[in-house]
Amino acid sequence: MIRILGGYQTDFARTGSSLFAMLEEASLGALEDAGVPARDVQVAHVGNLAGELFAGQAHLGGMIATLDPAWAMLPASRHEAACASGSMAILAAMADLEAGRYDVALVAGVELMRNVGAKEAAGHLGCAAWAGREAQGADFPWPALFAEIADEVDRRYGLAHEHLARIAEINHGNALRNPLAQTRAWSFPEGCFGADDTLNPVVAGRLRTYDCGRITDGAAAVVLASSRYGGPGPAISGWGHRTAPMLLETKLAGREPYLFPHLRRAALDTYARAGLGGPGDVDVIETHDCFTITEYVALDHLGLTAPGRSWEAIESGTIEPGGRLPVNPSGGLIGLGHPVGATGVRMLLDAARQVAGTAGECQVEGARTALTLNIGGSCTTVAMFAVTSSRDRVENAVVAPTRGQTAG
Repeated sequence: MIRILGGYQTDFARTGSSLFAMLEEASLGALEDAGVPARDVQVAHVGNLAGELFAGQAHLGGMIATLDPAWAMLPASRHEAACASGSMAILAAMADLEAGRYDVALVAGVELMRNVGAKEAAGHLGCAAWAGREAQGADFPWPALFAEIADEVDRRYGLAHEHLARIAEINHGNALRNPLAQTRAWSFPEGCFGADDTLNPVVAGRLRTYDCGRITDGAAAVVLASSRYGGPGPAISGWGHRTAPMLLETKLAGREPYLFPHLRRAALDTYARAGLGGPGDVDVIETHDCFTITEYVALDHLGLTAPGRSWEAIESGTIEPGGRLPVNPSGGLIGLGHPVGATGVRMLLDAARQVAGTAGECQVEGARTALTLNIGGSCTTVAMFAVTSSRDRVENAVVAPTRGQTAG
């Protein structure tokens, strides 16, 4: 298994830093937290979506090689898969370590997005959809596309906004306890999460202001190591990675029980590789919630409920702090923030802190196994990790089903 030796997250409420400054802070902070000297790092991977568009900057692997004299010849590369870019960097680092090429890897994710206006930023982020073929004419492409997902959920199963509102309320409430969250100092007037057109205006379709995550600057980094390198740390005990056709309309054309069969498949792959029977063996989840509908869809696909019945996990209190399976105790993307290329790395770091018992005010009591779900595009790329406490390593993990098998 790959161990997580330590990590670091920048303050997601802070603006005005450059890509380089955020990458430097997170990377060197991760080394300090892990207690690993720079000379021990043998390879680095960086997740980033749109450095060229927001900052005119590509080739971020070269920036890593600038951070410490010991890294002047370090092999380093950048990875992109929309909002799942950070998770792709993690998977690449894991492959390096598992292949025996290296023993210690630095994984960082970074995004600069608040240096331009909202409409320009939305246009830049639209590059993660199929340019020229979807979200045409929308000022804000992603609210429009995820509103289509919400409409499809409603057509198939029914959807009440009160359940989306409760997700927003829970995640913002969790973020108030997170000292690094973008919205930690926000105030929320009574009724603001509901269907009040003044307090919570419509953004697109049935999605309102508080259903949407906000543009965020930030970086996160972790130090990963193979079993050949000494030192304790939580283990990545399982993973899943699937990619569906790019166009949302293609993904929504199927009629299987789960809206996104490839997402369900990734969940089953992760449980199998980690030796977990399902969500009943998990203590805490960090899931993608760029919009409330994203988390809503995740709940049934992760197996918390039968297909189309995610509302049961909300009404029962399962996902709340103190519930049977708390979701997004960090505040999630909606509350903590979503610097696109950093999100997958930040999720893994929060999962590691949970199972290590070092998550501070966000800690889920007794957490020993955590699950992350990171999504890129209109649920095009999905990536998941299971993280297990060093006290409870899973020794009898089974081989994941082959790609040809159908989702269960």
